[in-house]
Amino acid sequence: MATGKLVGIDLGTTFSAISTLDERGQAITLPNLDGEMLTPSAVLIEDGSAVVGQAARDVALEQPANVALLVKRFMGHPKFGHLVSGRDFRPETLSAIILKKLVQDAERRIGPIGAAVITVPAYFDDTRRKATKDAGRIAGLDVLDIIDEPTAAALAYSFQQAQNPVQVKPNDPLPIPEQTVLVYDLGGGTFDVTLVRLSPHRFESLAIEGDVRLGGKDWDDRIVDYVANQFKTKFGEDPRTDPVTLAGLNYAAERAKRTLSKLQQTNITYSHAGKVATVLLTRAEFENITKDLLMRTRLTTQQVMRQAQRNWDQVDRILLVGGSTHMPMTGRMIAEISGKAPDNSLAVSEVVARGAALHAGIVAARL
Repeated sequence: MATGKLVGIDLGTTFSAISTLDERGQAITLPNLDGEMLTPSAVLIEDGSAVVGQAARDVALEQPANVALLVKRFMGHPKFGHLVSGRDFRPETLSAIILKKLVQDAERRIGPIGAAVITVPAYFDDTRRKATKDAGRIAGLDVLDIIDEPTAAALAYSFQQAQNPVQVKPNDPLPIPEQTVLVYDLGGGTFDVTLVRLSPHRFESLAIEGDVRLGGKDWDDRIVDYVANQFKTKFGEDPRTDPVTLAGLNYAAERAKRTLSKLQQTNITYSHAGKVATVLLTRAEFENITKDLLMRTRLTTQQVMRQAQRNWDQVDRILLVGGSTHMPMTGRMIAEISGKAPDNSLAVSEVVARGAALHAGIVAARL
């Protein structure tokens, strides 16, 4: 194995994160050069060079054809969903650019990185997993392993109280209690539910269900449609027909969704064809126009329990993972069907990367 620090990388659909282990063996998230724990998974291709992160996301508002977003939804496909700056790209090439940015920023803080574990949704097939591993190699990484996101999240939660968690010898048991954990992972672009059995000697996925085409972006799209339809009713024009206006609407919708996770209402102001509109959106109305999306996650969760032939009394812990679980409706729904309060005591957007870093430490210790 290459010398250098070990890292875990959550290569996300909308945001990515990178973590490492501190001197006590605890997983910590590494901020990027902007001081942010999460880096937007956005790639701007311009004049033969690439820019990754918030700057690329900002440019997408005015130059949507030059920016690649939601790359993860196309992993395993021969091509990305559309041309970027007039060029065809493979999804793993764009993902490698994101990975390289994460690693370069991290190395500014911790020095050379030797190896990495990269996470994928539990339901990714072998083709998508291989594409993810290839992306790591293209980025110049020694990829120790590809690990399922729910397993990584469960690791991070299980090791919360452990002292020197990765100081293990090849045949030593891990310092975690035996438990059954349900991981409800709603990210920006993907959704999955996994029932995992953890023990000091092994991790076993009892049941997995997911949807590569369901995530926080779909909640954003409902807001876009809601405000666009009001504009159309008032002015007779559809703002979604203009790529630049649509990009601005997408950005405003995501901000509104985040605001409604904390407040009961928000205003969305935007312009199109010289006309300005302001739309009031309440949390209650937001939950109403997205209730079918939440129902899809509910049915998937219940299907996982049936598939595993378990009842809720046999589940020790329910973990909320992914930035979209900040929406109060998700935790409320899980509590309603399970009778248990879900656990979001760790940063839900960082927990997968932290678990991947722990896994990297365990794998390296056992080599």
